[in-house]
Amino acid sequence: MSPSVADEIDWPGLRETAIRAAKRAYAPYSGLSVGAAGLTRDGRVITGCNVENASYGLTLCAECGLVSALHASGGGRLWAVSVVAADGLPLLPCGRCRQVLWEAGGAELRVDTAQGPQTLAALLPEAFTPADLASRREP
Repeated sequence: MSPSVADEIDWPGLRETAIRAAKRAYAPYSGLSVGAAGLTRDGRVITGCNVENASYGLTLCAECGLVSALHASGGGRLWAVSVVAADGLPLLPCGRCRQVLWEAGGAELRVDTAQGPQTLAALLPEAFTPADLASRREP
């Protein structure tokens, strides 16, 4: 997509959709409900929310739910993502989730931040990619 299309992203609308997703989160342990909303390159809006588990390591992040919903709804690539707490303020995805989002949207994926949209490449420089796997496999 061209940069002009990126300028047409409805960031307030995407954030509001993420807020609605956060309100459906299951967060009885941390009390931090997180929602994610993603705009695909073909114009669909996908959502995810965090789902906690008593075994914290099994908790599912909102971004993981988002990527799962992306694939369950037909796949494609993410173009823009907003991740928020239930209070509506942006949350930056953790490193693990940045890597998950990289697979679903790549370097040019736009991420909503408190300072304005940034590319995922700016938030995850030198990401691990499928090219790294291909070049490092043992013969």
